[in-house]
Amino acid sequence: MQVEMWLAMKAIFLDKDGTLIDDVPYNIDPQRMVLSAHAGEGLRLFAQLGYQLIVVSNQSGIARGYFGEDAMQKVEQRLIELLKIEQVNLLAFYYCPHHPHGAVTKYAMHCDCRKPLPGMLMQAAQDYDIELAASWMIGDILDDIEAGNRAGCRTILLDNGNETEWKISTYRKPDLMVPDIHAAARLVAHQNRVRKKILDKSMV
Repeated sequence: MQVEMWLAMKAIFLDKDGTLIDDVPYNIDPQRMVLSAHAGEGLRLFAQLGYQLIVVSNQSGIARGYFGEDAMQKVEQRLIELLKIEQVNLLAFYYCPHHPHGAVTKYAMHCDCRKPLPGMLMQAAQDYDIELAASWMIGDILDDIEAGNRAGCRTILLDNGNETEWKISTYRKPDLMVPDIHAAARLVAHQNRVRKKILDKSMV
């Protein structure tokens, strides 16, 4: 079972705003999208470690009527371009357009895809046959952490000041806390080395 998990397709699930890119509230202008500090180094290391990169993002601006779903195509394209500059690939981009208090009727609902619920991660796992237990969710607020934990991933909180409420519960406890994506990647690399040594010893 441990060997199968080691060889399974694994992913780094990344929150978008405040995690992968600098947070500009409700922004859909591709020219204002910039990777967060040290993200490039971290993404390259994750790719070297064999992780697929997937973005999972709440986009309540759609439900609020600030912009339409068609705007997400340009956002996704910009994310692809930003990652290509860093010589890594984006496997997929998932977004939730819903909000229970939205102004646009078709999106004004409770759903299972809006974080802290794990719907986007579960859908990605189904679409790409990803082993969630071998994957990580990285985000800048505890809603991201809860979504990852509920999906069965390990979780990393970027302690960059964006989480302000700190409402802790069983699902809202990150496995790791780091300042940026590069620090996250270094810790994951270290944990993987330790796990591999243990696995190698068990197979002798």
